[in-house]
Amino acid sequence: MPKQTLAVLPQKFSIYSLDVNAEIPKEVFNTPVYFIGKTNEELSLVVPDDIYIDAGECDNDWRALEVLGPLQLSMIGIMADISSVLAQAKVSIFVVSTFETDFFLVKDADIQLAAQSLDRAGYKVII
Repeated sequence: MPKQTLAVLPQKFSIYSLDVNAEIPKEVFNTPVYFIGKTNEELSLVVPDDIYIDAGECDNDWRALEVLGPLQLSMIGIMADISSVLAQAKVSIFVVSTFETDFFLVKDADIQLAAQSLDRAGYKVII
């Protein structure tokens, strides 16, 4: 089976950690791409970096590699293989998923290394 194609999204992202009961700012919902994760302990937001959120913790300068899909939920090993390639290249990741695809966030300073490493491993990366 051929390996997947990944596309680098043009914007940078920020990852926020908020109190579990924090209100999500309305401007988040007006952005073209955002991710929200909530557990019993925290609320995490991934938003384009032009949105500022008053939060306890924030990590800036992330770029997103989107696995072009749609992927079937029954597909096995895609996230594991891509994660392994990036780990071997010593590229830190933050992963979020939707029903149809996965997004691998890497630091902007590592985007070229990530793309080159994935390319060498047989993936196509569109920058």
